[in-house]
Amino acid sequence: VNELTVGVPWHTLAWTVCIYVGLKFLQGGGAGSTGFVSNLRTFLWVWVQQFTNRQVQVQLFAHLHGLSLRWHLGRRTGEVLRSVDRGTSSINSLLSYIVFSIVPTIADIVIGIIYFTSVFSAWFGLIIFVCMSLYLTLTIIITEWRTKYRRDMNTRDNEAKSRAVDSLLNFETVKYYNAESYEVNRFNDAIVKYQVSEWKVSASLGLLNQTQNLVIGLGLLAGSLLCAYFVTENKLQVGDFVLFGTYIIQLYTPLNWFGTYYRMIQNSFVDMENMFELFNEEQEVKDVVNASDLRLEAGRIEFENVHFSYLDGKEILQDVSFSVMPGQTLALVGPSGSGKSTVIRLLFRFYDVRGGCIRIDGQDISQVKQASLRSHIGVVPQDTVLFNDTIANNIRYGRILATDEEVQEAARAADIHERILSFPDGYNTQVGERGLKLSGGEKQRVAIARTILKGPRIILLDEATSALDTETERNIQASLAKVCAQRTTIVVAHRLSTIVGADQILVLKDGRIAERGRHEELLQKGGVYASMWLQQQAGDEGESKERHTERPQGSKKGP
Repeated sequence: VNELTVGVPWHTLAWTVCIYVGLKFLQGGGAGSTGFVSNLRTFLWVWVQQFTNRQVQVQLFAHLHGLSLRWHLGRRTGEVLRSVDRGTSSINSLLSYIVFSIVPTIADIVIGIIYFTSVFSAWFGLIIFVCMSLYLTLTIIITEWRTKYRRDMNTRDNEAKSRAVDSLLNFETVKYYNAESYEVNRFNDAIVKYQVSEWKVSASLGLLNQTQNLVIGLGLLAGSLLCAYFVTENKLQVGDFVLFGTYIIQLYTPLNWFGTYYRMIQNSFVDMENMFELFNEEQEVKDVVNASDLRLEAGRIEFENVHFSYLDGKEILQDVSFSVMPGQTLALVGPSGSGKSTVIRLLFRFYDVRGGCIRIDGQDISQVKQASLRSHIGVVPQDTVLFNDTIANNIRYGRILATDEEVQEAARAADIHERILSFPDGYNTQVGERGLKLSGGEKQRVAIARTILKGPRIILLDEATSALDTETERNIQASLAKVCAQRTTIVVAHRLSTIVGADQILVLKDGRIAERGRHEELLQKGGVYASMWLQQQAGDEGESKERHTERPQGSKKGP
């Protein structure tokens, strides 16, 4: 402006205009336009964001899989997933704000103070310094005060998402008890609580923005009045006033965003809290330093004076000792809560024993790598949960690199091949979430096929047929016999008729071995096992009589 006023040569003015346009090209300007530097930054930053996102999510996913069964039994899936999503996005936001917003803004402030102090007057530098100091101080104070509202909003958000996921996962239970309205009302209440917290966050944000605008307005007013006064006193030119106004507005623009950046950084830290809490969860079962692989030779299992408790003060297993010879079958029976399934979980090393020792082929399983231990053990649980994938891929989960022919061979061994072929899509049939499209017997056969495909030397059957009807159970027992042939097997059984051929039966009661022996030996003792056997036989006879005496209504013919 001053050059136009005093009439400088054309070439000087042309160079000034070209430099200005070049800088605007780099910076960008106009409605919605971005400059070359900004576009280049965005292009390069995409790679940084993707790398950060991938690393954080993969490491957290691996960490969650490394946590103990105890933690997973108590987790809330929806809340965990929400914490992961919000935490990973917050890390990217935090890095972006610091690198591309906070650092450049601080540089703008320092350059502005130095320039106006040296070129104009120390008063201008003082005004900028005081205004910005007041602005930053109030921003930090109010933002810290707002943090509690943001944290409460996140908690309510987690609860709402967790409630929705939990309700949908238990869809059948909701239907059984006609509780759709109850679930909808609970979800509505959770959303209302979230929205109340959200309103507090928005209201406190409005207060922060108004405070920032007030400070910026007062600073701009003081600086403009001082500059106008110096122009009237001929200490500054008109171009200097335009320069100050333009520069100060550009300076206040990033400063105005500085409060937003600080607030977003604070929010990012709050959003990351739940994710870092997941990272801080300790792995209950860890491989010892320099742990070796399990060298499986014959498959002999030994429990020696094993003690275990889920909670301090209440022992689930007390001084339990037994041995299973290679290729033999051991059955565990007893009332609920006696510790049968706990034996399975300890052998698979979902938990570590509190006392005593568990050995496989003479090797303490706490001294070997968990991955090598579990690679030799196959488990068929009571309630098989399948992935929302095809039947083929669910069977192939037993050995990921198995061929289609090997998958089908395992299905034949589990006596489900023909049933799979009867489906319209055959092995490509989608089983639905948790395998809900298949019957209980079909899911168990898929689990058996998966275990056959894995080909372990040790088999653990945790009440694998107790949830099935008698006829389906009999059919599946034949498939289980194929799985367990020539393999060391431990069976947790509810129906005693399924384990009469076991090489050894242990009767657990109150965490101790009350009786042990073969089926015939235990019946002759007339103890706990014999009592359980008589009760079940009486119950089976009663059910059989009911089935034979039932007749459909209207089946009688008239004379």
